[in-house]
Parts: sequence; C-alpha cells; structure tokens
Amino acid sequence: MAMFHWSRQNDSGDWPRHCTPLKFSSPKVHTNREISLVQKSITKPQRMHLTADHVARVERLEPDPGPQIGTRKPDESDFAKFVKDLLEQNRPKDLWVFAYGSLIWNPEFEFEEMQTATANGWHRCFCIHLTRWRGTRTLPGLMMALDRGGSCKGLAFRLPVSDHNGQLVTLMRREVGAIPATNVPRWIKVVTENGPLLALAFVVDTKGPTYAGKLPLDQVARVLSRAAGHLGSAAQYLYNTVSKLESHGIRDKNLWELQMLVAREIDKA
Repeated sequence: MAMFHWSRQNDSGDWPRHCTPLKFSSPKVHTNREISLVQKSITKPQRMHLTADHVARVERLEPDPGPQIGTRKPDESDFAKFVKDLLEQNRPKDLWVFAYGSLIWNPEFEFEEMQTATANGWHRCFCIHLTRWRGTRTLPGLMMALDRGGSCKGLAFRLPVSDHNGQLVTLMRREVGAIPATNVPRWIKVVTENGPLLALAFVVDTKGPTYAGKLPLDQVARVLSRAAGHLGSAAQYLYNTVSKLESHGIRDKNLWELQMLVAREIDKA
C-alpha cells in the first residue's frame, strides 16, 4: 500500500510547495445501461450452430456408383503425369502443401512443420458437383475447392525432404478422382508470418466437367444438408472443416454462415 507524508501548514496558513493537498472526487456511479453496453462489448466465443447431433441425423453411407458418365477413374499414369508436370514447373527444396478443407482435418501425410497461411486471389467455396464420395447421381453433393477471387486463410504443411515424387503421387491419388479432372493441382503463392512461399494447392478448373460455378449460400446449404455418398455426408465434411478451422483460430465468414444455414435446414427436415 502506498504511504503518504503530510506536512503541516506554515505560519501563513499556506501549504508548503512540496506538499500540496490531494483532492478526491466522488466515484462515478454507472447506470445499468452503461454496464450493459460494456458487457456487450466483451466478445465471447461463438458456438457453431451445426453440431455433431445435426450430422448424426443425416449421416449415412451410400453405394459407390462409380465414375460419372463422360469421365473415368484415373490410373497411375495419370498421377505420374500430374507429378511430372508439377516438378517441371517447380522443384522445391522444401515441399509445402496448402490445406483449406479436408487436408486440414485428414491430411493423410506426414509433415515436419505447419504454419497458418493466406492465399490471396483465391477463396474456398463449394463449387464442384459430386455424384459419388459425398453425393450420388440421384442426390448430388458439392465439393469444396479454391476458386478465383478474394482470399483464403488455411494451413501450410512442410513435408519431409525425402521422396517428393512419391509424396506428390500420394496426394494425386487422394485428390484427383476423375479424368478429366475438375479439381487440379497447382503451385500458388501463400503468405505466412515468416514470409511468402510457394505451395501446392488443389484448385478448381472452371472448364472442368463438374464445375458448379458460384452458387448462393442458401442453395449450397440445401444440398449439403441432404447429400451423402460412400464416404459419408456432406454435412459431416462441413462440420469437420469449420470446427477444425476454429481450433486453429481461423474463421471463414462464408463457411460460418453456411454452417448456420445447414443446421437450420436439418432442423426443418
């Protein structure tokens, strides 16, 4: 506790220069309205509207109908060509992969480093029609990809330095599901807190056969709340992506609104 030394007044009745008396003001009494405004200004973490219970209500597995008419299942020669083209464009000392969707919560590869990264000029959206995986021919789903415009915050993974060729082939097997492909690999620039780097990402080919274009969120929500395939439901994919992004402190405005809309659609069913 601070201690104060008070000197007496001098003979003239004045206080010495070194000891000026303190003046105390009455404490301000805050009104209920002022207290309420302060409480509202404190940001509380928001809970997702789309819950595990919502997902459980629509979760199911459907038979795999196989490749869509006009496409075929890729083979090892297709994967090898993708990798050959990528390594001719760029032979990195460090192989970075930019993850913005399922690669965040189910990477299926080993990595040595992870950083938050932003891809400027790209945004994540559900823009690829699915008739398998998380949709069927009778009830198609939608797949997320990077499309042009805006920006996208995600994670950059640095893969081990050994066998870049083999690591890339593994990624192609996972991400490229049909030929001709609509979800294609590409080197893009991303920005991290340690500076810019070149990373591999999967982006949409707007000329691809299953490109859905830019769809309104309410339409996307209706699809995701109903569609499922042999890998599970589209709602599960959205739930996993948004919740994992949140755990990394990443909030995508459109995805956040979309999970609210999907929850409402499921509640209405």
